[in-house]
Amino acid sequence: TILLALVLMMAMAVPAMAAGEGSITIDNAVKDNTYTIYRIFDLDSHNDDYTGVIYKVNSAWADFFKTGAKGLDYVDIDEMGYVTWKEGANAAKFAEDAFAFASQNGIANDGEKTATYGELKFDNLELGYYLVHSSLDALCSLDTTTPNVVIKEKNAKPTTEKEVEEDSNKTFGEHSDADIGQTVNFKTTINVIDGDPRNYVLHDEMSDGLTFDGSSVKVTKNGEEIKAGYELVIEPTDDCTFEVKFDNGLLKPNDVVVVTYSATLNANAVVGGTGNANETHLSYTNTDNTTGKTQPSETRTYTWSMDVLKYTMKGNEEVKLEGAQFKLYKEVGDAKTKTYAIAADGKITDWTNEASKATVFTSDKDGKIEIKGLDADTYYLEETKEPAGYNRLKDPIRVDITATIDPATNAGTATVTYGEGSTGTVKVLNQAGAELPSTGGVGTTVFYVVGGLLVAVAVVLLVTKKKMSVNK
Repeated sequence: TILLALVLMMAMAVPAMAAGEGSITIDNAVKDNTYTIYRIFDLDSHNDDYTGVIYKVNSAWADFFKTGAKGLDYVDIDEMGYVTWKEGANAAKFAEDAFAFASQNGIANDGEKTATYGELKFDNLELGYYLVHSSLDALCSLDTTTPNVVIKEKNAKPTTEKEVEEDSNKTFGEHSDADIGQTVNFKTTINVIDGDPRNYVLHDEMSDGLTFDGSSVKVTKNGEEIKAGYELVIEPTDDCTFEVKFDNGLLKPNDVVVVTYSATLNANAVVGGTGNANETHLSYTNTDNTTGKTQPSETRTYTWSMDVLKYTMKGNEEVKLEGAQFKLYKEVGDAKTKTYAIAADGKITDWTNEASKATVFTSDKDGKIEIKGLDADTYYLEETKEPAGYNRLKDPIRVDITATIDPATNAGTATVTYGEGSTGTVKVLNQAGAELPSTGGVGTTVFYVVGGLLVAVAVVLLVTKKKMSVNK
């Protein structure tokens, strides 16, 4: 009896000792992708080399395998609860239906992790038959009877992310603002995921408002600059602005490639609206020799405008003033260097540190000036010539431009603030100069009247003095 009890204890110890010792490793895991595992079947028993195993349904999944449920399309379950796979059943469809059931019925997972780089491992797992699901797609269902299993991410494909630098804070993101004539910096990151990276070509297409600088291209691989192993093609045949073609053999799985480059926002730039787009995608060859293409990644660079109104007040009436002249400047760098706008037809084309070369903006017959092609920044409007008969502004007017972007539509809106918190059109009031006396005017009349009075007084005094002399 004692011997029989010992044998039974040893037999029961096989699955017990194995419990919690299993692992699933996902090779080539996609960065930032979330992986979730579910144990659908429990391992009931096995022989020493795991060539013979017996599964039973995990209690959480009982309803998936009840009569009429989808689980029985793929497996048979006998009266003892042992599970066997149906001949010809589709494992991929089983994984799809199982995950749908888990999602709809709130089945608790047995682990969830987000990949950071290359490989992801779930350990301390109970042995059994697992579904592994990624946020890209279901990977597969598998058993851990070996008991440590390595699976390859079948959805592993390269990714691209494009960003543009915002000059005000030197950070990269989806949007930026710039003056026309300003250099704009871009960065595209390629994550090499697939196991056999071949025929990698980065395609970049800029809108008409951006002028590409081919000399600015720089390529790094895993943080180190490389100067060989790729070809820069400017104005290729596919309507892109440029391409970077990588030599086969240069890239390995899990490499991170960063391509940086610059462009100038030019006079063709769209002012306001949805900005000036720059789009990137990567073409490549899959492991099955088919061609692939990443989803396009896009940035937008915006530029804005300000309206100016020159006027005076006559009583309660606002009268527009023609002929007022202004220069626009901003203060650049720590030294606050005055940099003046150069424009054509009211649209900025360049900037200069020489005030003599600055464009003079003149108010039209309606008192209006429009200046287009400005960054979200601080500017100063300096009056250089006043309309005849009016006083020139003593100090320049500070103008601040801020902007907001609607992420759903990419539509941008600028707010122009000036003076004591006024917004909208920059309204510049001119006061009339003081009126001095003129010939034939009231000024000479005053002199005549005063002079006449003085003569009259003198005559009176003279007559009075003569009378006093006679009386003596």
